[in-house]
Amino acid sequence: MKFFIVDDDPDVLALVSRLLTEAGHEVVVRASSAGAMRDIPEALPDCVITDVMMPGMDGFELTRTLRARPELKATKIVIVSAKSYDFDRRRAKEMGADGYITKPINVETFLQSIYASVSERVSLHYWGVHGTLPAPGPAYTRYGGNTPCVSVEISGEPLYIFDCGSGIKQLSDRIMRETVAAGERFSGRIFISHTHWDHINTVPFFAPLYLRGNQIEIFGPYQGDLSIEAAISAQMESVYFPVTVREFGARLLFRDLREETLQFGHVRVDTMLLRHPGYCLGYKLTCRGRVICYITDNELYLPTDARHDARYVERLAQFVRGADVLITDTTYRDHEYPSKVDWGHSCVSQVADLAARAEVKRLHLFHHDPDQTDADIDVKLAETRAELTRLGSPVVCEAPAEGSELVL
Repeated sequence: MKFFIVDDDPDVLALVSRLLTEAGHEVVVRASSAGAMRDIPEALPDCVITDVMMPGMDGFELTRTLRARPELKATKIVIVSAKSYDFDRRRAKEMGADGYITKPINVETFLQSIYASVSERVSLHYWGVHGTLPAPGPAYTRYGGNTPCVSVEISGEPLYIFDCGSGIKQLSDRIMRETVAAGERFSGRIFISHTHWDHINTVPFFAPLYLRGNQIEIFGPYQGDLSIEAAISAQMESVYFPVTVREFGARLLFRDLREETLQFGHVRVDTMLLRHPGYCLGYKLTCRGRVICYITDNELYLPTDARHDARYVERLAQFVRGADVLITDTTYRDHEYPSKVDWGHSCVSQVADLAARAEVKRLHLFHHDPDQTDADIDVKLAETRAELTRLGSPVVCEAPAEGSELVL
């Protein structure tokens, strides 16, 4: 890659230049932002690495100015600064930076941090795939018995987490082991589909919430007279649980959602109300040309049922159309569904029809009934694939296991 480094500290210029050159990259350095602003448009580097505190034009202004140049649209910008404040990290994102690394530079991890910032990688990780309640035991070892939790990792962005079922404990362990133990702060955005127990009751076991310096935002559907903050807090009152939200040390922000669109720099999140008891939201995350849809819990009635709403099905199909991955409630096999109508969950044939109609690339079966063992999920997967074949659909259908990862 071709790097352009801007810093008024000659020692930093020398160190960063040496690390990148020894790794085989081409490097250009400038000691002032004015000189850099003159030369960068002509050099067309793959990545600009800049300090913040410089005389004249500071790093934020340089970033904003570079981002206004159409010919530099593909150029990545990484801030490397001694300022470790959350405000400055947020400001860097607002100006258009792709990454933020704090000084002093750690020579052991610097290159890895740079590569993570400039990468286009988007990875999807499953931490819990069952619904309703955890299903322990030897019959649940291949797919796992934890309840819903899915994370999306986007280089240079906070971690995106969907639901806080029991699977979030495994995610918490990984964050504490790989991020916090390395002395790094954690930033995450948690999106709650709805406030039924299997989607929120493991919030107290998400350890990053208790650490000062971490920043976590929790989004969820407004329940008319109950905010997402009140719902999360209520389940942690002392009569139900010995630790309350007052024990959290992280900077914690709550936001109620309706059907709307949220924009976080390069990342867009759209929401849609789903057919499920109470208020339940489906989410569509769009970033770097990839689209991931998280649609659980949701009931698609059989076409023969008077409650079947063709308009709703078509609207949902439009919402998820062309998604790289559709993660959706497929709780029941078709023969199980008639006794579970109005419970708020879907069966194989209607999920396959939705995926085929919306022409998604991948269909991921999710929110399995707690009575369904690994063998039962195998059969459900085979039935869904057969239904897609019958419909003439090329959709790739999978039943992700707890702990599995998909890189997009």
